[in-house]
Amino acid sequence: MSDARRTDSVLLLVAIVWGSSYLSAQTATTALPVLLVLFARYALSAFACLGVIASRGRTSRRWTRDELRAGVPLGLTQAAVLVVETYGVAHTSAANAGLIISLTIVLTPLLDRTGHPVGLPPVFYAAAGLCVLAVGLLMAGNGFHAPRLGDLLMLGAAVVRAGHVALVGRLTAGRAIRPLHLTTVQTLVGTVLFLPLAARDLPALAHAGTATWTQLLYLALFCSVFAFLAQTWAVQRTSASRASLLLGTEPIWAAAVGVALGGEHFTVLTGLGAVMMIAGTYWGQSVERAHRSTTPRRTEVQPAGEGTAPRVEPIASALSE
Repeated sequence: MSDARRTDSVLLLVAIVWGSSYLSAQTATTALPVLLVLFARYALSAFACLGVIASRGRTSRRWTRDELRAGVPLGLTQAAVLVVETYGVAHTSAANAGLIISLTIVLTPLLDRTGHPVGLPPVFYAAAGLCVLAVGLLMAGNGFHAPRLGDLLMLGAAVVRAGHVALVGRLTAGRAIRPLHLTTVQTLVGTVLFLPLAARDLPALAHAGTATWTQLLYLALFCSVFAFLAQTWAVQRTSASRASLLLGTEPIWAAAVGVALGGEHFTVLTGLGAVMMIAGTYWGQSVERAHRSTTPRRTEVQPAGEGTAPRVEPIASALSE
């Protein structure tokens, strides 16, 4: 296998893993309270990240001031994303969750104006409008009715995640921040934040079955740590545009996993909404990328040091997924 094909395969695997995370989270929250699931996911991820850092030698074990200053607020916003997202996926289908959350792709450029000082072209708003229409069809399900709570929460999660991604760009631009160390700080912040909220339910972890622990370990080690490290490795070996295109297939895999493994099904309305959502997000992403490449931007310092990589829009960190 050529290096380019191997890199593409790794990025596609990351998209598949992230797409499957919605069904895993949904399954875990049927057995355990949402806040307990989030605490376990964060704690297991933090333990794994600290283990990776410890294996890299003494110089790699130190955090810089910039990594701590960015990691703490980003840990808080990341936790907000996962709270809304996990409650949302617990009250809707995994397919709908993965499709609606992909709105982040078109919402992020609207919030992050650093790369678009003169605004976005009108065609971008047409793509965003197509996505909004797609959300309405996904929420309709078997027919037009009042939106389900889970769908509304996923819509809120997309907005919060877009804000988080925009903040990542703002806090890390021009700073020598190592992605692994930044993510470790975020996982530690999340662990500390969710521990008191989940403390009352901690005994439930001791009684959780093998299937539940498998889902928790999968969310923490594969959907978070592995996906993050694999993404970082891959984007160093390909263009940001190609990486973004492959990672953007996440909602397709979320829908596929929900149907194939979760026993979910699409009605005519939800099927049409899925097609429109995927088309709208890809359209908006291509328009935004082309506009950014032709618009003069302020000069940014490329972060140096271990583990740095081009920023892949709109995926900013592992636990955002």
